[in-house]
Amino acid sequence: MADHHDSGFSPERRGFLNALLGSSLVLWLGSVLYPITRYLVPPRTATADVNSVKVAGKDELAPGDFKIFRFGTTPGIVFRLADGSYRALSARCTHLNCTVQFQKEKERIWCACHNGVYDINGRNVSGPPPRPLERYEVVIKGDAIYARKEGTA
Repeated sequence: MADHHDSGFSPERRGFLNALLGSSLVLWLGSVLYPITRYLVPPRTATADVNSVKVAGKDELAPGDFKIFRFGTTPGIVFRLADGSYRALSARCTHLNCTVQFQKEKERIWCACHNGVYDINGRNVSGPPPRPLERYEVVIKGDAIYARKEGTA
């Protein structure tokens, strides 16, 4: 007497169902992991080819005031010193890309994220920033203040 166990599924049918369930699992994992991956890895953005931008009106900033502006896709900062001169720098901290601000009373640039400090020329003075801020040339034309990459016309 042969021990015949009949589960109702032939080996071919069982293989087909296993393949169907396996591919369904793979598709489900893909539908879950794809959006998570897209969120964690931001898309590459083309850098705008900008050499010069208008950052403020000539009388807009009193001594000690500062303003954040966009230089292409990067934030910039322009500030007016007590002597009336202007400085313009990248406002992106070289540590973790936080936006910096000008501290009027100390005439320094400060990053609130990890207490990074730069001098008025953008050189890193203390804290974790590994490099100086990129410096922009300030050009005054008429009643407008422009920032441009150093060495460009």
